[in-house]
Amino acid sequence: MPLPLLILALSAFAIGTTEFVIMGLLPDVAQDLGVSIPGAGWLVTGYALGVAIGAPFMALATARLPRKAALVALMGVFIIGNLLCAVAGDYNLLMFARVVTALCHGAFFGIGSVVAAGLVPANRRASAVALMFTGLTLANVLGVPLGTALGQVAGWRSTFWAVTAIGVVALLGLIRFLPLQRDAEQVNLRSELVALKGAGIWLSLSMTVLFSASMFALFTYVAPLLGEVTGVSPRGVTWTLLLIGLGLTLGNILGGKLADRRLGATLMGVFASMAVVCTVLSWTSVALVPAEITLFLWATAAFAAVPALQVNVVTYGKAAPNLVSTLNIGAFNLGNALGAWIGGSVIAHGLGLTRVPLAAAALAVLALIVTLVTFSQRGGDAELANVSH
Repeated sequence: MPLPLLILALSAFAIGTTEFVIMGLLPDVAQDLGVSIPGAGWLVTGYALGVAIGAPFMALATARLPRKAALVALMGVFIIGNLLCAVAGDYNLLMFARVVTALCHGAFFGIGSVVAAGLVPANRRASAVALMFTGLTLANVLGVPLGTALGQVAGWRSTFWAVTAIGVVALLGLIRFLPLQRDAEQVNLRSELVALKGAGIWLSLSMTVLFSASMFALFTYVAPLLGEVTGVSPRGVTWTLLLIGLGLTLGNILGGKLADRRLGATLMGVFASMAVVCTVLSWTSVALVPAEITLFLWATAAFAAVPALQVNVVTYGKAAPNLVSTLNIGAFNLGNALGAWIGGSVIAHGLGLTRVPLAAAALAVLALIVTLVTFSQRGGDAELANVSH
C-alpha cells in the first residue's frame, strides 16, 4: 500500500480525534471554563456547523491550488486551530478555535479522497478511499478514548497539544511523501460550479445526508439505549463503544472492496442491511448479548457505505472532484445533525428509546429509495465501469 495513503490516514486520524474527543472532555471543559454542560455541548455543534458551512467555501478557496499544496495548507489550518484550542483561556476563544479547526475538515477529506483515489489503479479507488477513512474510524476506536483518558489525567488542554503534535507529523509526511499528481493539478473554477447543475449530484448528496442521518439517529443515543434499556453499566458502555468502533473499521474496509466491484449494488445492500439490523435492534436491545451482536452488525453495515458514497459523488461530479467530494463531507455532517435531531425528537415525544432504531431504519429506507432512483437514472454499474476506466 502506498506510503502517501498511510500519511492521509494519519491525517484523518488526527482530524477525527479532534472532532469527537471533545465529547469525552465536556465535563472537564465545562468545569474549567465555568460553563454548563449544555453550553459546552455547543462546542460539538459549532464544529459540525463549521464543517458543513465551511467545506464548500474552503474547497473553492483552494480550487486553484495544486492538491498537494491545498492539503498542506489545510493541515496548517488544522494545526493552528488545535494550538488555539490548547491555549484558549475562555469559552469564546475555544469556540472560535473549534470553528477554525472545523474549516479544514470537509475540504481535507474531500480533496484527500480524490488524491487517495488517484494513487492507485481505477479498480482500487474505493479501497484507497476506504484506507484513508480508516484513520477516521481508528480515531473513534483509539483516538477518542485515549485522548479522553489523557485529558482526564493531565488536563483537557493536553489532549489538544497531543493532537497538534500528530498534526505536525502528518504535515511533514504530506510535504515529504505526497506526490504532486501533475496530470490532475489544474482546476477550472467555473467547471467546479457548473458540475453542480445536474440532478444526479444532488441525488447523490441527498443519499449521503440520509445515510448519515440514519446512522447518527441511533449512534447519538446508543449510550442511553444501552444504559436504560439493555442495563449496561457505564464501563460496559465504553466497551460496547469499542466494539462498535471495531465494526466501523471492518465495515469501512469491506465496503471499499465491495464498492470496487459494484458500486450501486454495494450501496443498495448497505442501506437495506441498515434498515433490517436497526429494526431488529428495537427488539434485541432488551438483552445484553443479542444487543451487542446487533450493534456490531449495524456498525459493520453502516460504515461499509462511507467509501462507496465518496466515490459515488466523485463519479457524478467528475468535472469538479475537489468541490463535490468536499460537499459530500459537508453532507455527512448535515446528516449527523439531522439524525441527532430526529432521534431526540422520538425520545422527546415519549415514544421511548426502543423506537429510536426504528427511526434510523426509516431513514435507511429513504436512502435506499434515493439510491434506486439515482442508479436507475445512471444506468447501473455498467456505466460506472466505463466511467472508472
